[in-house]
Amino acid sequence: MDTNTHTLAVLFAQLGLPNAPQDIEQFLATHPLPLGVPIAQADFWSASQAAFLREALEQDAEWAESIDALANLLSH
Repeated sequence: MDTNTHTLAVLFAQLGLPNAPQDIEQFLATHPLPLGVPIAQADFWSASQAAFLREALEQDAEWAESIDALANLLSH
């Protein structure tokens, strides 16, 4: 059973992205999510990152809440 707390930093690590606070802020500032585009379909993900996001959301996995939070941050 996965007992990790799925914070934004842990999600970034899971996606293979730098996850220090300044790295996350930089990513958010430079990767806007266009209105109406689902997070897993954004053009800045690799194929494996997009698949992870899509599958986690489809399965309503424990990651879904963190992914939704990331989508909201990227939309602003």
